[in-house]
Amino acid sequence: MVYLDNSATTKPWPEVLDAYYKAASDYFGNPSSLHHPGVEAETLLNKGRSAVAGLLRVRLEEIVFTSGGTESNNLAIKGIAFKHQERGKHLITSAVEHPSVKEAFMDLEEFGFEVTYLEADREGRISPENVVEAVREDTILVSLIHVNNELGTINPIEETARQLKQFPKLFFHTDHVQGAAHVPLDLSDVDLCSISAHKFHGLKGTGALFIKNGVFLSSLFHGGEQENAFRAGTENVPGITAMAKAFRLSEEKRQDENDRLQSLKIHLIRELQTMEEAEVNTPITGSAPHIVNVSFPGVKPEVLVQELTRQDIHVSTKSACSSKLEEPSAVIKAAGLGEERAWSALRISFSYETAEAEIEMAVTALQRIVPEMKKVMGEKK
Repeated sequence: MVYLDNSATTKPWPEVLDAYYKAASDYFGNPSSLHHPGVEAETLLNKGRSAVAGLLRVRLEEIVFTSGGTESNNLAIKGIAFKHQERGKHLITSAVEHPSVKEAFMDLEEFGFEVTYLEADREGRISPENVVEAVREDTILVSLIHVNNELGTINPIEETARQLKQFPKLFFHTDHVQGAAHVPLDLSDVDLCSISAHKFHGLKGTGALFIKNGVFLSSLFHGGEQENAFRAGTENVPGITAMAKAFRLSEEKRQDENDRLQSLKIHLIRELQTMEEAEVNTPITGSAPHIVNVSFPGVKPEVLVQELTRQDIHVSTKSACSSKLEEPSAVIKAAGLGEERAWSALRISFSYETAEAEIEMAVTALQRIVPEMKKVMGEKK
């Protein structure tokens, strides 16, 4: 099997599954309970929190565990908006965000908030200058994706955060879900940051939100005082333990394997550029090492994905959260790359386990299948 849909989800590593099983079987107590099994579970929970905090280079108490990236993004965005709406009701995001961010802002518009959706350049990038220009007296939140989940483009989050420090009334959140364990990020000037375990070989259903000390937000869940009262509900200790393990292993892999992954990305882009049917959407520079987006105008990407999967090669069309919707990529449209490229985009995404031979197999398959599909579609016309 050639699995090249790692931006949708990664395969959990065996060591991660072992960590989950041991935590679930040996530390099954409720970490809020006062008895010995509860205390043992709480100790393991705090070890996981300390590990994640250390890898993000933040304080232990600044980590709140969630069910994943979608919840982390919603908690950050809606939590800040509702908590601080007396300061103002203006929010800023971009037109190239993940659906869990974009739709959270659209929902807030129903509650009377005004949202500015910043335009991206043709690489899907948002400039710090455009962000600063959009800030108003009543702006309370800016939220921008770090690594674009479809294009792989890296936004200048650190520089944007530094420039936004001149506005002490607003908070800055970044969706770091695709960047974690792939593209390092300094959170010194960031107020909130989302990650998700299953993007770096952890298990689905586990994530975290960094909330800088001194930042307060409204909770989305009520019923308990867990996670510093930001997120009620019994913590998923086995999932958190597995996430900490996966994050550490992925960071070690990143230090050893990132250059190789970057070379694979550049090689794939160069190969795709030799195909007259292909339009590569991911920039070679200024993008993450594990995502390549390419369009084949005139070819239905859903049909191409199905044909590839019959060859045991697995890729995707766009964000997994919206890949089953028959509509063009909102990200590619927002980047100004045109309707045809938005309708026909394919995303190929690696992990640190991806081998060069697998890339060659995918390229060979595309070089054979795409011309055949275009020929058949041309005959039907």
